[in-house]
Amino acid sequence: MAKIKFIEHDGTEHDVEVSEGSVMRAAIDNLVPGIDADCGGECSCATCHVIVTADWVDVVGPPGDQEKSMLDLNPDAGENSRLSCQIPVTDTIDGLVVRLPEFQY
Repeated sequence: MAKIKFIEHDGTEHDVEVSEGSVMRAAIDNLVPGIDADCGGECSCATCHVIVTADWVDVVGPPGDQEKSMLDLNPDAGENSRLSCQIPVTDTIDGLVVRLPEFQY
């Protein structure tokens, strides 16, 4: 079981608790606004972009090559950007905090 905090661009916080899947699926299943997930988690778009807070970057790890390619298409992607569909829910991410961008591309 993992608790994840999603923070919208306006500061609104959403705390969810999930036991499996991905961070994207956690957002979708809990009706967190700001995650479009157009491709359904196939890593073929960038509409589940999140910004991982600095203290969690090492825990979630770096993006893979396909994920990097998708993030390169996003003009708002930064150093701590990840696609939430590529972050699996595990016990190690319990307490994860991610920020949501104002727009998804």
